[in-house]
Amino acid sequence: MSATAAALPSPRPDLDVGLGDVGLYGFLAVLVAGLGFVGYSIYADATAAGVQAITLLPFLLLFVALLIALGFEFVNGFHDTANAVATVIYTHSLPAHVAVVWSGFFNFLGVMASTGAVAFGIVSLLPVELILQVGSQAGFAMVFALLIAAIVWNLGTWYLGLPSSSSHTLIGSIIGVGIANALMHGRDGTAGVDWDQAVKIGQALLFSPLIGFFAALLLFLAAKALVRVPALYKEPAGNAPPPFWIRALLILTCTGVSFAHGSNDGQKGMGLIMLILIGIVPTAYALNRAVPAHYETQFHISSQAAERVFAAHAAPAPAITVPAARAEVTHYIAMRQFTPATMGALTVLSGDIDHQVASYGSLTKVPAAMTRNIRNDMYLTGSALKRLGKEKAVTLNPAETKALDVYKKDLEKATQFIPTWVKVAVAIALGLGTMIGWKRIVVTVGEKIGKSHLTYAQGAVAELVTMATISAADNFGLPVSTTHVLSSGVAGAMAGNGSGLQMGTLRNLAIAWVLTLPASILISGLLYLGLSQVI
Repeated sequence: MSATAAALPSPRPDLDVGLGDVGLYGFLAVLVAGLGFVGYSIYADATAAGVQAITLLPFLLLFVALLIALGFEFVNGFHDTANAVATVIYTHSLPAHVAVVWSGFFNFLGVMASTGAVAFGIVSLLPVELILQVGSQAGFAMVFALLIAAIVWNLGTWYLGLPSSSSHTLIGSIIGVGIANALMHGRDGTAGVDWDQAVKIGQALLFSPLIGFFAALLLFLAAKALVRVPALYKEPAGNAPPPFWIRALLILTCTGVSFAHGSNDGQKGMGLIMLILIGIVPTAYALNRAVPAHYETQFHISSQAAERVFAAHAAPAPAITVPAARAEVTHYIAMRQFTPATMGALTVLSGDIDHQVASYGSLTKVPAAMTRNIRNDMYLTGSALKRLGKEKAVTLNPAETKALDVYKKDLEKATQFIPTWVKVAVAIALGLGTMIGWKRIVVTVGEKIGKSHLTYAQGAVAELVTMATISAADNFGLPVSTTHVLSSGVAGAMAGNGSGLQMGTLRNLAIAWVLTLPASILISGLLYLGLSQVI
């Protein structure tokens, strides 16, 4: 080694700089303020809906459940921080302690800007009977089991420094609960999960890392051919920051990935928090009491149009009661068995929902005792409509399909909503989570995927591909793994530069990727079986 080379400082960044006293106090202040804001928001919503705390137990359960749900998002934050900050840290674009705070802030903004589509896509994987009974013992066991299982697996892989997928983990936990619930009721385990939705989400999780690898590989080769700046393709010299324009690009991509991660991953906890709120405080959260003033009129029109479609395809049969219709639709969704009575049952159920909404005049005037029932009937009908669109036994013309689609959207407006304070709470949990515990996985992404130090171009390409992939998935309402996309993007950029890959790390990542689903399914299923006996 030459004397000049020996004199240069190591290109490895300083990862041991903490937030400092000011940062720590700020962290604690935001944490306390966030918890206080959540408590005040629940109190205000419950008071506005006329809910009075008759017993302490339901609100104690609510507090514990919300704490676990926000804990999942907190762990998700520091587990996935490396996806956004590893490249800016290892290219010396930002000091580590600045990068994590920067990333946390834009994770916060990403959550606040999210649409909620991913949140309810995750919830739709849960067994319909458990969603309808979310306030019961089985409902609490479901929520606790899947959240605790996801946290346990995330913490385990974080401890080992493995960038596994929080999305993968949560979906596996949901499937585990569904299978366990079906087996407990004497049904085939495959009956406990919406496999159509699971396959759709599974495909997004499967193909997104492949997209990340090959897109990063091709983009890196294109950049090398078009942008002939040798410094871009060499590892940093010492600890000096990159040239201004390169540094700006790397910070921009870090910002974009942080924002996209917040907008996608932050939603996974939102849907579960809404289930918790619906189960414990249905009067305040089961129905969207903030719908526009013209909603009821529009709902009546779409309900009548849907009833005509149902009636046109219903088999001739004696009139049935609302409870019988409800049972038939529940059976159709749970067992995926369309019968001649299904359309008739939907006719009765949709007519009853329309009658009840019209009789009260507004969702805000629905009595507390009826709120959960109306919400459950709306959820049942909406879930049936999702399956009906794929039902080969029913042939709908374009006008009928449009009528049912409008009706389904009107049902979702009443049942699929996220209060602003829930977004704020999740945003704070995810944002604060990014600021601690990040070092283990940052080292894996920055040092253990390729055989050489990360270059400026490799960092920028991996982040650009990750940002674009997650943003696209968010628009389609699909949960994808930020971890998998970024890790595969780094690997693709390393391969494009001929840097070589550390096959031992890639093997460990692949093992974690393969084991995440079965492990989380097993953990959550066992937890659900145990908690069902305890709660």
